[in-house]
Amino acid sequence: MTPRQACLACLASEPAATFEAALWVAAEHDVQIQPAHWLEQARELQRQIGARLPSLPERELAQPLLRELTVMGFVQDDFHPLRPEAALLDQVLQRKRGQPLALGLLALELARLLHIPLAGINFPGHFLLQVPGADHLLDPSGGRRLYPIDCRSLLTRQFGPHMPLRAEHMTVATPVQMLQRLSRNLRQLHTRHDEPIAALRDAERVFELGPGNSSDYLARAGLYQALDCPQAERHDVEHALLLTDDPVQRLRLAERLQHLPPASGALH
Repeated sequence: MTPRQACLACLASEPAATFEAALWVAAEHDVQIQPAHWLEQARELQRQIGARLPSLPERELAQPLLRELTVMGFVQDDFHPLRPEAALLDQVLQRKRGQPLALGLLALELARLLHIPLAGINFPGHFLLQVPGADHLLDPSGGRRLYPIDCRSLLTRQFGPHMPLRAEHMTVATPVQMLQRLSRNLRQLHTRHDEPIAALRDAERVFELGPGNSSDYLARAGLYQALDCPQAERHDVEHALLLTDDPVQRLRLAERLQHLPPASGALH
């Protein structure tokens, strides 16, 4: 079984083994990685943190869990420019630095092992966590509580004052959505560091996990362009054109298609 197949099998299991699936993503980029080893490292973290948690009801232990992770050195990676290591879970466990999503995946696994109710929230630009039914969200790095006013501020800092806070920003992320988001993060980081082959693996994984959007097709088209694959680039630009509702982008994509060679016919 390939790392990609193992990742998909983890997500297809009941319940989904989300953390292990993310480790198989890392193994896809480095064949030396043994997910079983890092699963045991997570279990050792669970034993250490579990012994230090206060005697409270399980639904009150999510924030103390996140604070204990911070005490142990697990914080958001602020290195600039951010490298793929910030999203690869084996590296996050080694370096104790990671993107909010990577830290969130670790926290969710520890919460599962400790029977603490916790869910991932697909907040734009900054993955968050929530105890089901709570009136606030939690930052994976440090456990700070975020109420609606804090979430609006977070959106403003990342996207500007014109992006309103919407109900869909607070929805619980499914395991597949989390792995798609992880794949998009890695695609972006590998592209930024001029690793198109690695980025293409991540881009393809996005589509294998579920339907892609216009941005996903455009991102993969850019990788195919860098790798001098014009037919594959055309395919993705055409799909992006079908999916976009932006009239300006439609014009630009139509113009881009004019500069690509026509689609080759199938041979029979």
